[in-house]
Amino acid sequence: MGARWLLLVLALAAHAASGETFSGKVVRVSDGDTLTLLIDRKQVKVRLTEIDAPETKQAFGQRSRQSLGEICAGQAATVRSSGRDKYGRTLGRVECQGIDANAEQVRRGMAWVYDRYVTDRSLYALQNEARAAHAGLWADAAPTAPWTWRAKNKR
Repeated sequence: MGARWLLLVLALAAHAASGETFSGKVVRVSDGDTLTLLIDRKQVKVRLTEIDAPETKQAFGQRSRQSLGEICAGQAATVRSSGRDKYGRTLGRVECQGIDANAEQVRRGMAWVYDRYVTDRSLYALQNEARAAHAGLWADAAPTAPWTWRAKNKR
């Protein structure tokens, strides 16, 4: 059983890092752009690509986490992976209940388009609509982008 389990873990790791698609059940929402899936009794942490949500201690951080939870918590999710980040998280576009969670977070005003990593330019239209409607974090007169907040709040 030990060798088979190791092979399964290695296969899942390779699968998640190779740009393929996989599915599992969302068992945890860490913040507005990170969640954990359960796949064959193994937890896989996924960072939603192309967006950056407010940090948990930042304005709208808890609301952004709650929003992603409304979309995905306890649901089956499909991830189109695009590799791993420096923290070992799988990077990907996530779909829950037929909804593109990455795009929906931007549409709701619960995340910024992450200029540094964006490849789907259509996300900018969603962000502009959210900003014009003062949705979510855009209700603030001058919301602080997470990358700016992190730079100012390094420990």
